[in-house]
Amino acid sequence: MSTVAVPSPPPTASEDAESLRKALQGWRADKAALIGILCRRTAAQRAAIRRAYAFLYREPLLNCFRYKLSRHHLLSVDFWKALILWTMDPAERDANLVHEAVKKKDENNILVLIEVSCTSTPDHLMAVRNIYHKLFSCSIEEDVASSPALQEPLKKMLVSLVSSYRYAGDHVDMDVAKLEAAQLSEAIREKQLHRNEVVRIISTRSKSQLRATFQKYKEDQGTDIAEDINSRCGSQFGRMLKSAVWCLISPEKHFAQVIRYSILGLGTYEDMLTRVIVSRAEIDMKQKGGVQGEVQERHDHRRRRRHLFRVQEHVAGLGRERRLKSVPPPVYAPPSPLSVRKKNVSS
Repeated sequence: MSTVAVPSPPPTASEDAESLRKALQGWRADKAALIGILCRRTAAQRAAIRRAYAFLYREPLLNCFRYKLSRHHLLSVDFWKALILWTMDPAERDANLVHEAVKKKDENNILVLIEVSCTSTPDHLMAVRNIYHKLFSCSIEEDVASSPALQEPLKKMLVSLVSSYRYAGDHVDMDVAKLEAAQLSEAIREKQLHRNEVVRIISTRSKSQLRATFQKYKEDQGTDIAEDINSRCGSQFGRMLKSAVWCLISPEKHFAQVIRYSILGLGTYEDMLTRVIVSRAEIDMKQKGGVQGEVQERHDHRRRRRHLFRVQEHVAGLGRERRLKSVPPPVYAPPSPLSVRKKNVSS
């Protein structure tokens, strides 16, 4: 469900392309105009604008953004990075995020692989894989399997996740759920999460089947499977498996946690925050039960007010205007819009 507020009636793609051309002229690009156009268009409309821009001016729109990024043009690097990601087709965006993430060793980038492979529909993940192949002349599976930044057994699970094509229907086999809940319970109890059957279950079963399996696990064990993984298995593999479980059945919980982590402490992990806001804005950022709702559920009233304002304050690159379009207003407002700080406030 999209949370992008599109004007009615919207301008044509050619009109938007002409307006963008004007906004990009000169040394200082018109930030407000760029935000006002692109951040109020759906993915399909943005794709049409890119085609119209290329037809009218014989150059790709993203190349113009990248040129501005290389020169900074008085606007932040984060702004241009975020605008480039937002303007991309969703599958193209995910393919580029995966390509950057697979080169890096830290867990924040491993999470990108898990997010793309586990929150996507089967058709979207297939589209990501196809675009990745065209852009980078190799498969995602090949790059993940050969990445020196990834180690076994995590690498094995990631290869299985990115190459998966799950059944997308609602059919559930309760006998299978019972059997696999028991297998998962044994693996967690014995701290052997890397077992073949665990990787097979997580990487091949449909989301409906996994919900039934995890529910059966909770009925049998009295605790949530993600909680047990977190409390009993503190390894990197365990942390990534827990993230995969959340991304598969409760992505809003995972992304709320990523948002929280990205803005707590000293400084802000701008790339993480940008990734979440840009990728979820047209899915579940503002809808009931989505990422924003999960942020509100996981914090008491006082901390929630600060937390939501800090999301607005720190959504990377897209600026205050864009932030206010993606993230609902906090429970309270600062004394003045002009007093928005650049640094974090303590929780």
